[in-house]
Amino acid sequence: MSKIILLGTAHPLRGGLASYNERLAGELIAKGHDVSIYTFRLQYPSVLFPGKTQFSTSPPPKEIDIKVVVNSINPWNWLKIGKEIAQSKPDILITKYWLPFMAPCLGTICRLVRKNKHTKVICILDNLIPHEKRIGDESLTRYFMRSIDACIAQSSSVFQEINVFSKELPRKLNPHPIFDNFGDEVSREDALAHLQLDSSYKYVLFFGFIRDYKGLDIILKAFALLKSSDTSVKLIVAGEFYSDPQPYLDIIRSLDLSNHVILKTDFIPDEEVRYYFCAANIVAQPYKHATQSGVTQICYHFNRPMLVTNVGGLPEIVPNGKVGYVTEANEHAVADALSDFFLKQRESEFSNNVKTEKIKYAWSTMVDSIIELSEQVKR
Repeated sequence: MSKIILLGTAHPLRGGLASYNERLAGELIAKGHDVSIYTFRLQYPSVLFPGKTQFSTSPPPKEIDIKVVVNSINPWNWLKIGKEIAQSKPDILITKYWLPFMAPCLGTICRLVRKNKHTKVICILDNLIPHEKRIGDESLTRYFMRSIDACIAQSSSVFQEINVFSKELPRKLNPHPIFDNFGDEVSREDALAHLQLDSSYKYVLFFGFIRDYKGLDIILKAFALLKSSDTSVKLIVAGEFYSDPQPYLDIIRSLDLSNHVILKTDFIPDEEVRYYFCAANIVAQPYKHATQSGVTQICYHFNRPMLVTNVGGLPEIVPNGKVGYVTEANEHAVADALSDFFLKQRESEFSNNVKTEKIKYAWSTMVDSIIELSEQVKR
């Protein structure tokens, strides 16, 4: 048994990062490790946060010790937390890296912890090169990467990007595990009734925080093409806008899509997630660029067919023609795939294949990767 601390987002904060860290902590605990999470009391200053609130209304996870103590913009806090973790001498410190903004905070804490000559710092990399680039990103990421002992990439593209910052750093490739912490699958009938949706329609789901790189404009334009051949399909857009909503509303108006698009653009609480996925016939991720996506792993949990674009690590996770479609990132390709899906009635085929394919994305595999990687680090 090892003493392990996770440094990163967790309750009372919300979103995919929090869900990931809590689920990983739960798996580590199930494997017999002594686990706690150090999370943020301030993650993003309000002026930098694009959503309505950073905080969850859901109850905290049971049996996980979460310390709400980290301030992402206060260097004195970084010194205090770094020294505190170092003195507690965990065997492993796990952190995730997803944004250069976090590099000074996380990088400084990790540096201080490593000074105890005992703790091994393992990072799970979501992104190295951000989707929305800014001046200084590479320098900040380089600072962070020099503060860790080893890392796990969740896609081949990120695995290759590690070489930009280090060719010697121990590393493993381990795909994003299944997000299975949103409850059990419910019947489509129950999901539609819960969401008050008409069961005579078929539904495509676009899910998650809405940023420009996620291609909501592509799926909207694809629906303008699709509606001319199939008026029985509607698009559910479920997730909070993290970019200006007006361009998308303009597309809906100009293409006369108001009767074909259902906007649920508030944050979707964890306990509501299953209803959206179980109501959908297929889930679309028409991203313009990406590394990997937690949405695909929610699809795997709920046995939903997927449509993704040929960017980043998405084609690695979604075998084309087996569990869904991999298309080019344009409305014509997306519309053609959706037309094929509904015309050839491929939902049952794809869903059955998802049940077989998802076996490889177990959380126990991620835990094994972390432990194996830590054993490669010498102290």
